[in-house]
Amino acid sequence: MSATPSHGADAPSTRPSAAGNAPVWHEPAVSRSQRWAHHHVRGATVWLTGLSGSGKSTIADALSRELLQASVIAYVLDADNLRHGLNANLGYSDADRSENVRRVGEVARLFADAGVVAVVPIISPFAADRARIRIAHEGAGLDFVEIHVATSLAECERRDTKGLYAKVRSGEMRGVSGVDAPYEAPVSPDLVVARDGESVTESVGRVLQLLRQLGVLGASGN
Repeated sequence: MSATPSHGADAPSTRPSAAGNAPVWHEPAVSRSQRWAHHHVRGATVWLTGLSGSGKSTIADALSRELLQASVIAYVLDADNLRHGLNANLGYSDADRSENVRRVGEVARLFADAGVVAVVPIISPFAADRARIRIAHEGAGLDFVEIHVATSLAECERRDTKGLYAKVRSGEMRGVSGVDAPYEAPVSPDLVVARDGESVTESVGRVLQLLRQLGVLGASGN
């Protein structure tokens, strides 16, 4: 006979059930309105979607510099950088791309809630994924700005900043959005930039104007 006592069917379990272990939302002691008012900030997410090589990251970096000059706290959540850590376990299947976008969107929402302008340059090829992120922001009372960086595929291929288009055209790789993988361009984005030869400076200027309209950026700075 075992020296270890057996537990009958009526013995309480030391392992929590799935239902009993469900997470409960913890309301922070400091509210968003208190935090924003105290630090004189207003968070938002600026979501830059477009093909590889469209100029998303270039616009994001230029925008972050302009916001810094206006004393607005902003942070660029670069999708490639996040794949080195938070999303390191994700590949490039459709399911993994969607999960990648979901995670980045959740991080952006937390940054915006904190009072930071989260600037997110990410292909985010599926319209439904982008819509879910917008709904999550709006449900939380946060501004979400979807900006289509609408550089043409021909121009993106000409630039080929990462060498992806050459590889997919030669058959060396597969899965480039807009070539042999889907890219669903926004039907009604909040703003379209980089179209018809628009410069980075012009694109950033129009993003800043939109942020002024939202109250994220004051009429003459923050």
